[in-house]
Amino acid sequence: MFILRGWDRGDRLKRYVRTAVSIFEVFRAGGIVSVPLLMLSVLTLAAIVERAIFWGRLKRRQNREIRDLLRLYPHDIPEAIARLQPHGNLPTARIFLDAIAVPHPSPEALRLALESATHKELPLLRRFNTAFDVAIGAAPLLGLLGTILGLIRSFASLKLGEMGGSGAVEVTGGISEALISTAIGLVVAVVALVSANIFRGFYRRYLSAIQSCGNQLELLCLYQQAGVLSPAASPMGSQGEAAIAAPTTP
Repeated sequence: MFILRGWDRGDRLKRYVRTAVSIFEVFRAGGIVSVPLLMLSVLTLAAIVERAIFWGRLKRRQNREIRDLLRLYPHDIPEAIARLQPHGNLPTARIFLDAIAVPHPSPEALRLALESATHKELPLLRRFNTAFDVAIGAAPLLGLLGTILGLIRSFASLKLGEMGGSGAVEVTGGISEALISTAIGLVVAVVALVSANIFRGFYRRYLSAIQSCGNQLELLCLYQQAGVLSPAASPMGSQGEAAIAAPTTP
């Protein structure tokens, strides 16, 4: 059995190596334009992996943090802060820690604190948006540039009366370079466009969830000031907490 497992792993490794070599050969056939396209594709892939890990971790943990905050805030603010502090590496926890740490806040002060804390986290939430925009705009243009260079090479090697031999090879090589560079540019742009739209959807849902939770905190603060909030229960109940968490699911 161990021999079979080792054999399967060896086969998989060989397949991965052949795939990597094939991808490299495709980029090499695309000509000089394939160099910036390769760099752009690596940058796009790295941004996709980082954003997928970021949003996946945030989506798994933020619902629980929001529910705990809304349950504890009406009657035990220090406990709510203590629950959030271990998760200070997440933007959700940092936003609410900055907001509820305001001593004796009014609803207006709480709203301003939430808005200020949210604005501080926007660069992290929008990270790599510029990289995606560059890939979406530059990849097709680089592919078009490769097409033009390939056609120039083809026409430069084309000689009337010499359509056979090395001349034909150079002509077909230039056309192949033109088509491959165009295809690579379009693939990079499409992947970047689809990924950017998915992450922007996560971003919009996240801001909606933060805004909904902020509105509930303002309402709880208003109830506390009016003296109508029971120290044992939140006026929302479990249905309200579920409604806050619901917008974060795609």
